[in-house]
Amino acid sequence: MEISAGKKYAAEALGTFTLTLFGCGSAAIAGATLGTLGIAFAFGLSIVCMAFAIGNISGCHINPAVSLGVFLDGRMSAKDLVGYWVAQFIGGLVAAAVLLLIVNMCGLGGALQTGLGCNGFDDASTVGLSMFGAVLVEIILTCVFVLTILGVTADEKTSPFAGIVIGLTLAFVHIMGIPLTGTSVNPARSFGPAVMMATQGDMTALSQVWVFIVAPLAGAALAALIYRALYRK
Repeated sequence: MEISAGKKYAAEALGTFTLTLFGCGSAAIAGATLGTLGIAFAFGLSIVCMAFAIGNISGCHINPAVSLGVFLDGRMSAKDLVGYWVAQFIGGLVAAAVLLLIVNMCGLGGALQTGLGCNGFDDASTVGLSMFGAVLVEIILTCVFVLTILGVTADEKTSPFAGIVIGLTLAFVHIMGIPLTGTSVNPARSFGPAVMMATQGDMTALSQVWVFIVAPLAGAALAALIYRALYRK
């Protein structure tokens, strides 16, 4: 049975909402307790959860960079690419708004204290990573992530386990990336919290969010080029 475009887009919005709320929420609410590994696995387990929940509906991209990589590999249409992107950004925004509401109802000092799981560089990076460094890191991390997705979903032998592999890979790239940029590799996940922080008067994340949109998309394009060069006959 063919699945309608509307259902695919709704699934992508739901999946991105889940990833952003639980991933960024873990960082904002319990980051000090969970540490890098805990936050990394919160993002990874969100992927595993959604892969089995909506994978048969939309493919569970829940990430504009992933959708770009899939499009460049010829697996989806330009119309669906735009539809997925719109749905993903909406899901990320709604999740960030819900997270802001939850944080403001807790005794954590509000969004300005918790940061809502935003990405950043320079003073917004735990280790003071420069803007150029952030661009480089996000391109590399996203390239590895998207290349894994293209590979594991292309083979019938590995595709049944794709959700687990992809979730573990997302956790893997977060382990290195969290101290550097907070790890984006996903423009929608970065955009929502940045917008919500701006509503609270902190414009830092929103002024830097272009890096976490452009670099992941560039990393996805690089992954598609590498995949086609290595694996396509």
